[in-house]
Amino acid sequence: MWLLLISTASIALLLVLHLWWRRRYTSLKLENDGRSRTIASLEERHRESLAYTQDQQEALFNSMAEGVLVLNRTGKIVSANRSLEKLLGQTSNIRGQSIMAAFRLHELADLVSRLAKEDTVLGYELTLPGLNPRCLEVNATSVFGQSSERQGAILVFHDLTRLKQLENTRQEFVANVSHELRTPLSLIKGFVETLQDGAKDDPVLASRFLQTIEKHADRLTYLIEDLLTVSRLESGQIVMNMQPVELKAVAQRVLEDLRARAEEKNVTIENAVADELVARADADRLEQVLFNLVDNAIKYGRNPGRVIIGGKEDHDSKVEMWVRDDGPGIPPEARERVFERFYRVDRARSREKGGTGLGLSIVKHIVQAHGGEVWVQSELGVETTFFFTLPQAPEDKGQRGPAAQVEASVQTEHAAE
Repeated sequence: MWLLLISTASIALLLVLHLWWRRRYTSLKLENDGRSRTIASLEERHRESLAYTQDQQEALFNSMAEGVLVLNRTGKIVSANRSLEKLLGQTSNIRGQSIMAAFRLHELADLVSRLAKEDTVLGYELTLPGLNPRCLEVNATSVFGQSSERQGAILVFHDLTRLKQLENTRQEFVANVSHELRTPLSLIKGFVETLQDGAKDDPVLASRFLQTIEKHADRLTYLIEDLLTVSRLESGQIVMNMQPVELKAVAQRVLEDLRARAEEKNVTIENAVADELVARADADRLEQVLFNLVDNAIKYGRNPGRVIIGGKEDHDSKVEMWVRDDGPGIPPEARERVFERFYRVDRARSREKGGTGLGLSIVKHIVQAHGGEVWVQSELGVETTFFFTLPQAPEDKGQRGPAAQVEASVQTEHAAE
């Protein structure tokens, strides 16, 4: 009897222990599964955060205007941003390559070798050869780890090409201005000294010297006025009064202003601008453009010769105008430079005719201020044509002249009354 009771109690105890352990096991398993899911979620968040941080760093790295090159301790390329690839004209993947294998630039390889000895190199200038040479400034520094061991290097590239061009332009400008001012001033001073030495007592000689002095004083005046005009145009100080302008009328005013000068050289000026052609422009500045172009055509054209002012509607809401002469033409190598300040195809001939060398530069800046373009076409010994474009006036104004617009305005007023 007691044995049966003990057996029954043992079985019951085992059953209770089994049920308790099963419940505990299930609880532990659920807890472990929850922890696993939490860990997996944290790991996923960490990967997403790391990927986001890397994307941010990559975006920042590639958005830099300066070129950046990162090297490892053996001098192999770890990474390069887009600005560097653009600066050095690199299109293929260069990671893992050496400097020479990637860029074929001995100067850059020498810089890396120098960096291994000096740790930091600042202001190193690098010139890239080619049709359009580029000048770069490289600042390089070594990267060290916690144990002061060299881990690699970072090179930062700055494009100095534009600054170098501006510096050269400034130097050329100062040299040209000095030369242009020195010549007439020297002549004026020489003639004044001659007059003081006794030439003033000879009325004929004194009159001729004074006329020469006046001529060169006028040349100085024109030069200074043109310099001020170019300076104001380049700095944007001149505000264009943009209005619908009848181009044939503007060309006719220029023709009348230069008629006497043209007759002196037996040059015929023809106004071939299309009737009712209207552009959106500053009438005074447009007249200055045409005056400079026609004046040049008269100066350097044939004697006797012919100059034509033309104009027509162009595509893309533009108006195209041109001034053509039958002079000796412009050599091909000079056509790209004729709009530069002080550039002359024939310096001696230009000074002899009183040119300042700034007329075409003024033309270029005025046309560009209108949003147009200017260019030249020439055939040696045959003709030269200067073209420029202007924005076309709106149709409601461009198809009617000023008189028609006034009449329409009056009719509108009467209708309102």
